[in-house]
Amino acid sequence: MNGILLIDKPAGWTSMDVCAKLRGALHVRRVGHSGTLDPMATGLLVVFLGRATRAVQFAENHRKTYEALLRPGIVTDTQDTSGTVLRSAPALVTDAALQAVLPRFRGEIAQLPPMYSALKLNGQRLYSLARKGREVERLPRRITIYALEQTGRAENGDIALHVECSKGTYIRTLCHDIGAALGCGAAMSALRRTRCGEFDIADSHPLDEVLAAAAVGTAERFLLPVEAVFTGLPDAVLTAAQEKAVRCGRAYTCPLPEGQYRLFGEDGAFLALGEVRGGRMCGLKSFFEVETEKQ
Repeated sequence: MNGILLIDKPAGWTSMDVCAKLRGALHVRRVGHSGTLDPMATGLLVVFLGRATRAVQFAENHRKTYEALLRPGIVTDTQDTSGTVLRSAPALVTDAALQAVLPRFRGEIAQLPPMYSALKLNGQRLYSLARKGREVERLPRRITIYALEQTGRAENGDIALHVECSKGTYIRTLCHDIGAALGCGAAMSALRRTRCGEFDIADSHPLDEVLAAAAVGTAERFLLPVEAVFTGLPDAVLTAAQEKAVRCGRAYTCPLPEGQYRLFGEDGAFLALGEVRGGRMCGLKSFFEVETEKQ
């Protein structure tokens, strides 16, 4: 089974929990995903199966979209409401006060990764150190917030935010930093991912639905082809000679304009991601089956 599954991740599961469950249910050895969701978060998890895992590196850089809830007046060790409360106080944040600080967080900004994260330091996950009560120095990372807007308020007063951001953005850290800018502190109380690159939550499937289909052997109907990762790139259909060159890892003379292409065989099979440079087509990543995989 090779392809992409769009999963609507339930709360309480890690991203790797979902991959492990699918690995067993679908009997697929290679399973990966293109962007971690915290256990409390729900929404779009793009899962890659079989040969499609070769495309994870391209999907990781996709722009991502989230709907989040920010709870003012509370600071926790995890920067979300699942953690230990470090301090809290009643806080009344007006829409005007919020609109005054949000522009500081749009565009390219520096963000300090939280201690409760999967980043590694000297081979150890930061969250492992945090659980031992340790805090270590981290370097800020450059991220981009393409859109940040207030979209409403929950009944309990939590502030609803719409966020579009680059790879590596921690939304709970964004909420924490907005709270610091407001002067009252804040933590993320809910998070839902709705888009990853060209993939939308509307096209996803609940994990339970996919697992139920796997139990009766019909889960393959949920698969998207791996070339969906490269939606937006032009297609190039290869001749038999050109296909042979691509399969052998050789470049060939090509009159197409410079840029990247999705390469297909004459039979319609997706073969590789290619790039034209200096009048020659070079393969960047292959996705065809090789003899060792057939055995």
